[in-house]
Amino acid sequence: MTSSQPNNESQTQPASSKSANNAQSLRKALNECMLRDRFRLSKRISGASKIKKEASRNVVFDEIALDIAKSMMSAQQRINFQPRIEYPDILPVSQRRDDIAEAIENNQVVIVAGETGSGKTTQIPKICAELGRGKYGLIGHTQPRRLAARSVANRIAEEVQTPLGEFVGYKVRFNDQISDNTQIKLMTDGILLAEISHDRYLNQYDTIIIDEAHERSLNIDFILGYLKELLPKRPDLKIIITSATIDPERFSKHFNDAPIIEVSGRTYPVDTRYRPLSGEDDTDRDQLEGIFEAVDELCDEGQGDILIFMNGEREIRDTADALNKRNLRDTEVVPLYARLSSSEQNRIFQSHSGRRIVLATNVAETSLTVPGIKYVIDPGTARISRYSYRTKVQRLPIEPVSQASANQRKGRCG
Repeated sequence: MTSSQPNNESQTQPASSKSANNAQSLRKALNECMLRDRFRLSKRISGASKIKKEASRNVVFDEIALDIAKSMMSAQQRINFQPRIEYPDILPVSQRRDDIAEAIENNQVVIVAGETGSGKTTQIPKICAELGRGKYGLIGHTQPRRLAARSVANRIAEEVQTPLGEFVGYKVRFNDQISDNTQIKLMTDGILLAEISHDRYLNQYDTIIIDEAHERSLNIDFILGYLKELLPKRPDLKIIITSATIDPERFSKHFNDAPIIEVSGRTYPVDTRYRPLSGEDDTDRDQLEGIFEAVDELCDEGQGDILIFMNGEREIRDTADALNKRNLRDTEVVPLYARLSSSEQNRIFQSHSGRRIVLATNVAETSLTVPGIKYVIDPGTARISRYSYRTKVQRLPIEPVSQASANQRKGRCG
């Protein structure tokens, strides 16, 4: 009579093998998690794998599995939340969206160069979303100014017909409107810079758009330098640099000859007239007199809103008072500068009757497109931030604007 012992090897696995399988399956599930959670959860899995006691190790694995399930649920909710995306045919960038989409698909960095008013600021985030970006991480979209970040977010949310703070949100200093469903996040470049300090791999983003890169502020230059170093460590991250048609080759060279997509052509042709303040009879007028004459000339030509560029807040208030005292018929004077409250800034986007004269600083020169502008009056000067090495003081002198800035301003009515 023979007896045989049960084959325990075939019925049970060694503890180390079971934990390896648990760790392996959990790591595989990370691919369906939100980007912001993957690194943290991966470290927890590595730490749990080193626990010697099987019971304790499995308890930790179960806790990690619950967190992974929550992250996967968040990602799935974002995937299911996809509004209908359309592109206005009137915008030049809409005609190149297939080329832009192909370049983004096939390259880690893309440079998009386009004239003011081409639509690159509002349409490129939508192109990224349509490509499937923004599902597991955010599409970050930087602007040089808070006003521009808020207004661009409002505009994109309006175009995709979702409430602000859902599919599209924004974050600026002291204020943000972002939810778990947010896929496109507008922000100032200063906000992105602050986030780098506690998220050095920018794990919450799968796409970053640096808008108005031609402004070349310290924030923008630092971010561009940092992103170049980050790209090899984040091969899944896409970078899109948008700029006016001002030396885009320099940005391309910085990112190892990244492809450049040119978006040329204005929505409407622009006619330029010069009205020097010094007349042929050697009489000099001040800037206010020149603005009055230009406004009278344009009012005689018919309907259409007027955008006037001013040097600063004080000049805007003085000019607004002077224009209001003239009691222009069916005309509303609206100031626009960074220190205005959000409700006052949003006035420029509200429908109105009659003519509107918008007095703005160079905040209206780049990202922010004031709707309905038919005429632009440009005195050709601006307050430019300068640092004096001799006195160690930051100054804001009034200087003539560059030809590139003059073209940007001209494009506000094109």
